[in-house]
Amino acid sequence: MHEGPIGPTSWAEAGVPPPHSGRPRWREPHQVRVGAVAAGSALSALWVMVCLLAFARSGAGFAWVTLAASTIATVVAAVLARYGDRGVAVGVAAVAGTAAGVTGLAVELYLLLTGNWILW
Repeated sequence: MHEGPIGPTSWAEAGVPPPHSGRPRWREPHQVRVGAVAAGSALSALWVMVCLLAFARSGAGFAWVTLAASTIATVVAAVLARYGDRGVAVGVAAVAGTAAGVTGLAVELYLLLTGNWILW
């Protein structure tokens, strides 16, 4: 038997908690799971795609609908982070941010290539 810092004779009497040894262990009360992040990402991507298919009719419509859908998804992610599953909130926020970023890059690229501001 290995004699570590807490040996068999170092335990306190019955009813008294054992002394703490080593560093304290901090645990997250609401852990983020990979499955929840994947589910949030998939549902958020589906949300953006359905909004685009339903409402986007032009380049400007694509940009405005994507920005609106990602803004709504960001609000949902904030609510989920506060009151719901944090893993799903991470997935939703990641897809919403990516969609808004790609849309912003597409608008800027269109402006650089054509000289026209697509959003007006």
